[in-house]
Amino acid sequence: MGKLRDLSGSEACKILEGRGFVAVRQRGSHRVMQLQTERTTITVPVPIHDSLRRGTLQSIIRQSGLDKSLFEYE
Repeated sequence: MGKLRDLSGSEACKILEGRGFVAVRQRGSHRVMQLQTERTTITVPVPIHDSLRRGTLQSIIRQSGLDKSLFEYE
């Protein structure tokens, strides 16, 4: 397991978009990303900040169901 990168909210959204998530709305500094599947919809709010805190990034990873390695150093 690697170390999480220091990502901005916009960079995290680009990773999510690359995996099929779509920005459905934004209010203030938070963008809501969604992924439609056959059985459910996965919704992930992402704060559009210059640098995401580690716990916030871990929460985005957990909610999205994506592999943690996408957000780690290579």
